[in-house]
Amino acid sequence: MKKTTKMQGLVSGQNEYLAGYLILPIDKVEPSYNAGFSMYIAAWPLLSNYPGHQFQTGLPSTWMFAQWDGPEPKDMYSDVEGGLGWWRDTRFPTTTPKFIMGGVAPNFSEIANGPAHGWGTWEEPRGLYGVAQLSPWLLFPIDGINLKQGTCGELFGYGYFSLPFTDPKPTTNGKPVPTGNQCWTLFFNSGNFKGPVAFFLPYFWSHSAEKDPKLAGLLLDTRPVDPNRSVQMETQYIPCRMATDAQGNSYARIAPTSFPRSAEGRSVLVHQDTVYNKSALQDSVTAWFSGGAPSSGKVSPQGGFVRTFGKGGRATWQIHSKKDEKTEKKVNIAWSSFATPKLADAHSYGYEWSAETTKSSRKLITLPEYFALENGEDEKKAKWVPIAAEKVPAETGLHKLTWETPKENPEPPYDTPEAPKSTWKKPGPVAGPFKAFLGDGSVVTYYWYRFADQPALLNADLTNAEREKMQVKVEKLHRTWTKNREYLPPPKTGTLADLDPAQIVKPPKGLEIGYVPIATRQELAKPK
Repeated sequence: MKKTTKMQGLVSGQNEYLAGYLILPIDKVEPSYNAGFSMYIAAWPLLSNYPGHQFQTGLPSTWMFAQWDGPEPKDMYSDVEGGLGWWRDTRFPTTTPKFIMGGVAPNFSEIANGPAHGWGTWEEPRGLYGVAQLSPWLLFPIDGINLKQGTCGELFGYGYFSLPFTDPKPTTNGKPVPTGNQCWTLFFNSGNFKGPVAFFLPYFWSHSAEKDPKLAGLLLDTRPVDPNRSVQMETQYIPCRMATDAQGNSYARIAPTSFPRSAEGRSVLVHQDTVYNKSALQDSVTAWFSGGAPSSGKVSPQGGFVRTFGKGGRATWQIHSKKDEKTEKKVNIAWSSFATPKLADAHSYGYEWSAETTKSSRKLITLPEYFALENGEDEKKAKWVPIAAEKVPAETGLHKLTWETPKENPEPPYDTPEAPKSTWKKPGPVAGPFKAFLGDGSVVTYYWYRFADQPALLNADLTNAEREKMQVKVEKLHRTWTKNREYLPPPKTGTLADLDPAQIVKPPKGLEIGYVPIATRQELAKPK
């Protein structure tokens, strides 16, 4: 955000922002549906202008935790919590959200967001090798999967299923700590791509137990998933400015913030959140890899249960203001004064909006921008309530604000190791380089690797024989599971979002089976 003039009444905007959660009510299900999930999420530009790298928010998403036989382990946080959104470390952002995988090793010791994308450095990787590429038709950019620019309210389908690409091992890096064979595999259902994409390597989880043996058997390499997941929208930063008038009344203005609008004038945010048991997919793939008939890859609805949304839900959106690092004030906004939870059906959750305080366009509902503080002297009763722009005193200067994308230094490229003896070069790729020019303004350099020779697998405590066994399984899958077949149960409402078409690739001749595209560099494209 950039202000145009010095404005009387405005306080510093550096430490003022809107943040909080939208918490969706969802009914509990039987614990046996612990072999995966899928869901459809509305994808849209939350803000009309990208506000800079302070911006971090997810669109509605979930937290996939392990399911335990007894009490939850103490002092151990580990899950998969990726999805659509914007993050402070996104290097090539636009107003269109991206997708990352978000695997969290115990207590955030490591993060794996996709192939070659995670925490740490190549000298000390902390999740950079945590995900293996599976699809031969979809390139996974290092900065995250791009949706097609301009996506606005369409539904994006994704989910995870455990597939047995590896075998269980009694040791991990030679230590007496087991590694399971649960390869949590990401599936997409979009308008122009359907099917499996990539998977978390079991070693991403188990090598935490290698360091701390008490974690053995507690992580997602061995454990099923808890089907009773939370579904929420986590927002960490929306720009805001506050001001006072001559009488000491407080006002605030937030950057234009929007939600998708259906033809009926409401927003559907989440649709068809489904949990599955092993019969939905895992059993057929296990039998196939053991010599049985091929699995179609189609997830069986008979092995699933579509969770139902309850009434209500709540919002914890607050305007935050900081005087210094130790002093922060948080005051609720009167969310319910302009947003009412609405179930289009039992499996679709969203909102209806007040016509008096929100603005409608063909595809978006824009929330109130101006707020007045009520009961400011009482911490428990204080709240920000929507107010018409014309009722905000001009002396506050709030009307003159502009919400522009700030000028920032260009983000550095993502690079991967170039050393001749690195796992990126030995045995190395079999074709490339190739270029993909994405709608976010970046260009991805990628190569084709034999599946078993991709760097992630070479850093996953796998022997040559174990990797070759995986290669055989993946070649079966590449022959049978093509990109235009149905995999996830389709949505019963709405239109599917498209991925950025530049990510959809065609294997070179002779490399159609058993080879995968691996991004090795991503950088801003040079102006033409």
